[in-house]
Amino acid sequence: MSSAQPISLLLCALGGEGGGTLTDWLVDTARHAGYAAQATSIPGVAQRTGATTYYLEVFPTPLAELRGRRPVFGLNPLPGRLDALVSSELLETGRQIGNGLASGEHTLVITSSSRAFTTAEKMVMGDGRRDEAPLLALVREHSRAHHVLDMAALTREAGTVVSAVMLGAIAASGLLPFTRADYEAVVGGAGGHAKASLRGFALAFDAVSAQREQARWVEQVMNDDAEAPVPAAATPPALLAPFPTALHDILALGHARAVEYQNAAYGLRYLERLQRVLAAERAGDPAGAQGFAATREAARWLALWMAFDDIVRVAELKARASRAERVRREVKAGNGDLLRVYDHFKPGAPEFAAMLPESLARRVLAWDQRRVQRGQAPWALPLKVSSHGVLGLLALRALAATKRLRPLGSRFATEQALMDRWLAAVERGARADARLGLELAKCGRLIKGYGSTNERGKDNLLHIVDHLSDATKAGAAEAVAQAREAALADEAGTALDRALVQHGAPARPLKAQPIRWHHNPRRKKPAH
Repeated sequence: MSSAQPISLLLCALGGEGGGTLTDWLVDTARHAGYAAQATSIPGVAQRTGATTYYLEVFPTPLAELRGRRPVFGLNPLPGRLDALVSSELLETGRQIGNGLASGEHTLVITSSSRAFTTAEKMVMGDGRRDEAPLLALVREHSRAHHVLDMAALTREAGTVVSAVMLGAIAASGLLPFTRADYEAVVGGAGGHAKASLRGFALAFDAVSAQREQARWVEQVMNDDAEAPVPAAATPPALLAPFPTALHDILALGHARAVEYQNAAYGLRYLERLQRVLAAERAGDPAGAQGFAATREAARWLALWMAFDDIVRVAELKARASRAERVRREVKAGNGDLLRVYDHFKPGAPEFAAMLPESLARRVLAWDQRRVQRGQAPWALPLKVSSHGVLGLLALRALAATKRLRPLGSRFATEQALMDRWLAAVERGARADARLGLELAKCGRLIKGYGSTNERGKDNLLHIVDHLSDATKAGAAEAVAQAREAALADEAGTALDRALVQHGAPARPLKAQPIRWHHNPRRKKPAH
């Protein structure tokens, strides 16, 4: 007994994820199996200034063999001495490793690959997400062994809480001297949500077991000096044949999105546009030194732009059976539970005008503008749709069915014209300078959101295209890159204007500020 040491685990959970429940399950499992255990916890201030951590020690010798003696446990983890670090979020795992708690010689790391994005990441106008590769590299470097799995996806699939998934991963790791039956006996008696918890436990147990089996197989293959068989590559679809194989993955996704959004002809239009970009890139870079990067970027952002949001798209998404199933999972509704879902819409004149031909759309927008000039609020139609009922669901599906009429609408024509204008600039740039074509293709990320955010992104994109895409000017590619990053960094556009002027382009024209309305039951007065 003097040489035996307790097995130490540090459990990290964000707010509301059931870290305390997980700790109780582990302690109860140890007692059920006849082992001594002790747990302590350190509450965090907030999700990003410190998640609540739970420290657990389990003595690996059964109580029956200790003859009445009791082990002495520690109250807090010692840096570099942890046997296991278990976390439900990848950045939190990295934070604990950064605190020096894990070591490459001693610690098993079990972590989720999913992320809960920080406020700093969400505030960025563009894609502010931090690259996950350095975090995964940190896990590999500071662990004797590791299991990385998407705990968030497993939790959704099981309809449970992430603590059950974390327990299954711990059980399958073989770290603790308990059998699977010991864990399941405790979780199975945990109340009304026991079945869902057991589902989550089983999914994680199987996932980690598969990883361990794969690791054993790879080790055996390496020891036998054999090579693992390489699976044959799938034959690309005929539609993708004109494109290099390296682009097939992104093109397949983009084409599927365009077809799902509108129809097969729309999907062909997506591929035809990119064939022109590819031809221009090949003309400017015959050797393919850039790896067709401009075509790949254009494929990514064009797919998103071509599937722009409108009231038809919103209705289609809300009417899907998968959406109803997701809502039931999120609220944890059982098979016998009645669930009512109400969707609130407030389409205004611009949304209705978008579905009308150009001549009618202008009349609707002019009528709404005259209302505002008279001191009235912009027109909108508040709607409350009971999508759980037959009539509400029929209304949503009827609206979604009007997507066949979408090409007749004014917005569809406007969006397609803007896309072609951007792609024409990409083609010109790629034909003259591979770097310029790539930077112009990346400008597609400026198109995002809806309403004023979407309009501002399109204005910024076109201003950059019109004034900075001249390949005959020295440093055009760098100018486009700097202007794009400035547009993404500053919602007000101040940084973009500075970048434009710095590179000899005019600042964006000033626009009248939209009228914002404050509710007053006695009078209505526009406030600028």
